[in-house]
Amino acid sequence: MLGRDAMTDSGAVLPWLVIRQDDNGNRYRVGRYATRDEAQKIADGLDRHGHKQLYWVERVGQSAHP
Repeated sequence: MLGRDAMTDSGAVLPWLVIRQDDNGNRYRVGRYATRDEAQKIADGLDRHGHKQLYWVERVGQSAHP
């Protein structure tokens, strides 16, 4: 059985998160995705904008800062 955090209201499994950290160290969830590859493409695209924020991918339930 999957944890509640791994599911959306529609029941689709979205276990991969894109996280953003701003200049002040605040972290925000940007989005949830079905695959790591999909999440990584989003994070890479956001990172290319040249902002000072950090973007990374992590799995629901695992907090790993790059």
